[in-house]
Amino acid sequence: MAQRSGTTSLRVLVAGGGIAGHALAYWLARGGHRVTVRERYPDLRATGAQIDLRGQGIEAVRRMGLLDTVRGRLVDEAGVAFLDARGRPRATLMANTSGRGRQSLTSEYEIMRGDLVRILHEATGNDVEYVYGTSVDGFDQDEHEVVAHCSDGSSETYDLLVAADGQGSRLRRAILPDGTDPYWRVGIHMAYWFVPRIASDSNVRDTCMVPGGRQIMRRSHNPTETQVYFVLREDSAQASAIHREPVEKQQEFWASRFRDAGWQTERFVEGMRTSPFFYSQEIVQVRTDTWSRGRVVLAGDAAHCASPYSGMGTSGGLVGAHVLAGEINRCPDDLPTALAHYDTTLRPFTDEIQGEVNPRLLKLAMPMTQRAIDAFLTVTGMATRLRVPDLATRFSKEDRGGAWRLPHYPELGTA
Repeated sequence: MAQRSGTTSLRVLVAGGGIAGHALAYWLARGGHRVTVRERYPDLRATGAQIDLRGQGIEAVRRMGLLDTVRGRLVDEAGVAFLDARGRPRATLMANTSGRGRQSLTSEYEIMRGDLVRILHEATGNDVEYVYGTSVDGFDQDEHEVVAHCSDGSSETYDLLVAADGQGSRLRRAILPDGTDPYWRVGIHMAYWFVPRIASDSNVRDTCMVPGGRQIMRRSHNPTETQVYFVLREDSAQASAIHREPVEKQQEFWASRFRDAGWQTERFVEGMRTSPFFYSQEIVQVRTDTWSRGRVVLAGDAAHCASPYSGMGTSGGLVGAHVLAGEINRCPDDLPTALAHYDTTLRPFTDEIQGEVNPRLLKLAMPMTQRAIDAFLTVTGMATRLRVPDLATRFSKEDRGGAWRLPHYPELGTA
């Protein structure tokens, strides 16, 4: 990785080795800074379900010089089919591969999270130090430095601490005023895992709506594995709390909520028990008025999680990393100014992508009754036969990130 010289070299600690943390480490190392990434998992966390790139996120990857590498690892997903209770497709929305307009429910750039993490990790080469199996649990700071206190009992001194530790960020609590709740909830929960692929699992994502505000999705990412998603519309305290319980308890919860859901539920629940991967989460957005305090700054989902339903969560993390690194490299001798510019530059974009999530529209796609499901399938089927979604995406002037342009930072250079 080519690095710039002749500028102030900062000591930067990135807490969190996810997509945003890796992207930020890449750009900061490129700028000649000394970067350490601490990840609480024991090794590279190259796991997770399918994600996508859209709009400005594609441009951010292009500027890293990694777009061709990403293209080589894409998942083959042709579109999304909405099924009836018997598993018969009633409407299919194909991906927009025209090269213009807005991406549909399926992006041109569908990739497994683990593959994107590996690509970003390899791009940093030997320019970034990675420390696994420890987290940053707290910090002290003054106007000159920040001391990070780690879970292994060590304390280290840096010029800047970046909290890229995800939606549930611990470090964010120390940034925000007491009593602040950063979560904007939509009343929806999701779990996903892998099961063995069978012959009928195609390259079209299947979506089956079930009465009671439930949804089952199936998508296949390689010849042997299929991803399963259970989605639940529920406002109960139990649903919000289950994600913090042991995995066995989470699986019991999801199995009980979908026991009578039909379609391929029995297969999916059975596969849950032996899946190498299982994740349960509440669908939330992270909305705060503050992204930094002193020499500590939030990045990625810790700062501005947009939720999976925005379609821009991954792209938001990549764009935010580019902007944060760009502002730091623009004025490394004046971090308060750099962090203030990071906020004012990026916030219009995050407001745009978070605004894409409308709880009322989400609930329309998760009906409570069979009658409402039938109506949804009828209307959607008629629209697809008339090619309304296809024409709307192709002739849209903007993708989900709106008209906001990714800033150009000469200090970062381009690959």
